[in-house]
Amino acid sequence: MPITLPATLPAFAVLRREGVMVMTTERAATQEIRPLRIALLNLMPKKIQTENQFARLIGATPLQIDFSLIRMTEHQTRNTAAEHMQEFYRPFADIAASGEKFDGLIITGAPIEHLAFEDVTYWPELQQVMDWTQSHVHSTFGVCWGGMAMINHFHGVRKHMLAAKAFGCFRHRVVQPTSPYLRGFSDDLVIPVSRWTEMKQAEIDAVPGLVTLLASDEVGPCLIDDPSHRALYVFNHFEYDSDTLKQEYDRDVANGTAINVPANYYPDNDPSRPPQNRWRSHAHLLYGNWINEIYQSTPYDMALIGT
Repeated sequence: MPITLPATLPAFAVLRREGVMVMTTERAATQEIRPLRIALLNLMPKKIQTENQFARLIGATPLQIDFSLIRMTEHQTRNTAAEHMQEFYRPFADIAASGEKFDGLIITGAPIEHLAFEDVTYWPELQQVMDWTQSHVHSTFGVCWGGMAMINHFHGVRKHMLAAKAFGCFRHRVVQPTSPYLRGFSDDLVIPVSRWTEMKQAEIDAVPGLVTLLASDEVGPCLIDDPSHRALYVFNHFEYDSDTLKQEYDRDVANGTAINVPANYYPDNDPSRPPQNRWRSHAHLLYGNWINEIYQSTPYDMALIGT
């Protein structure tokens, strides 16, 4: 089954060119099945790029997915056209007022790591979102800063500034090989990392019920399962395109910002050579496993989600 997107959303054409099955909302309405409703709360400045990245992974699953885009109510983006935001995004206040529910929600990262959570302008509303997930979302996936925000909100686990940016592709090991979210994973794998902060493994271990699924000796814990809140937290970037780290590196070089060549990314660490994608298969496995777990456990009657 395909992912359902508006035909005018840029991701529709991108995914169709890549061979991902996509379906218009009009066509989906004629099918006599209940699609999974998955929403993306997009906090990234490059909205369209982020939409494409997550839609690509969600759309590769064999189920019909109704994909929705959500934004913070008052926060105005400066990097995406207002027309795009108006046409494709709904403010969270409207979502909450409608009472509608979702099988899954992804909360993305945001380039505001240097700020304390409470100093983020939309932090009070994001706290409302996170509390709302407990009654209106079956499973929530927090990504990078989004995952750090969730684990802090629900459990008080703090983020810590790093002395230098963790930037590149780092080896990770499977800590819980029997987890259904890691079905099909190799014993170790490479994952893109781009962050100035970290979560401490000892502080995560001190919280009863949190389970670390993936970790790295170089960059710390990566994927955390929080069954009591029906949530996953991932601090690194399975969703990145092959050239996303290159874009970040080239941007900083052009701006004169001090930045190291992303580790283990370019062949022979040579930025003049095309980077190699060594995480794509595990990205599809992770998000496919997440969708499968949602499908296996979510109520058919969406009114029962969160009860």
